[in-house]
Amino acid sequence: MTKITIIGAGGRMGCALIRCIDRADNLQLAGAAEWHGASVLGEDAGTVAGCSPQNVTIGKDLTAALQDADIAIDFSAREALVDNLRAVSERGIPIVIGTTGLDDEMLKAVKQTSGKTPVLQAANMSTGVNVLLELTKQAAAILGMDYDIEIVETHHRHKKDAPSGTALALAEAAAEGRNQNLRSVMVHGREGMVGARPPGEIGMHALRAGDVVGEHTIHLAAEGEKLEFTHRASNRDAFALGALRAALWLVDRPAGLYDMRDVLGLRARK
Repeated sequence: MTKITIIGAGGRMGCALIRCIDRADNLQLAGAAEWHGASVLGEDAGTVAGCSPQNVTIGKDLTAALQDADIAIDFSAREALVDNLRAVSERGIPIVIGTTGLDDEMLKAVKQTSGKTPVLQAANMSTGVNVLLELTKQAAAILGMDYDIEIVETHHRHKKDAPSGTALALAEAAAEGRNQNLRSVMVHGREGMVGARPPGEIGMHALRAGDVVGEHTIHLAAEGEKLEFTHRASNRDAFALGALRAALWLVDRPAGLYDMRDVLGLRARK
């Protein structure tokens, strides 16, 4: 039985994770943490998530929430990540990070923590999305510069960061496939007299509307034809189940920095 602490237990992803843990035979909720002003503090994590009571109270003390844990999964606010990493590092507990919108300092803290305990950080935990990342890289490499690449992502109106971490990961995969430096070729939207599209450009477009869980489409177009790859998430279980799969994979690994390609065995594929 793998015991898991959820950081950000009152959020959309935190609740999805708790519901999936409740349905699993080999998983147990060990702890649940939220930020100090969260309205769900003091409540049972299962009740908040909409499943059976877990006998785990959502608290603001992460160290206490990690007390009985084998591993932690963090889908909390990005501003809390550095403190969360410090807490798991002090206890030597592995952590799966699904929080997106990380800046350079946060990514530096992730790497530093991975020197002490296993860390898995991914822009998207969905199995399907990670297969899409591999397909995007391969397609970009095969099709080359004759094909224009545009990425369109859509998320719910409450999402704070844009473009999504997944869209950026897809752009990175495309750029890697074509041996490009993404920062030098990526364009965010277009407005006005921008002129003809230069070869090698990677376009990025972010839409925010309604309650869309997540949609990503990669357009690869040339003279006479167009290829599209699309992933649509109908609910958050896709991400939660992927994160739990990652946690089970990570729990017995040595210290180091991993991602979903390691979990799915994609890193060794050529």
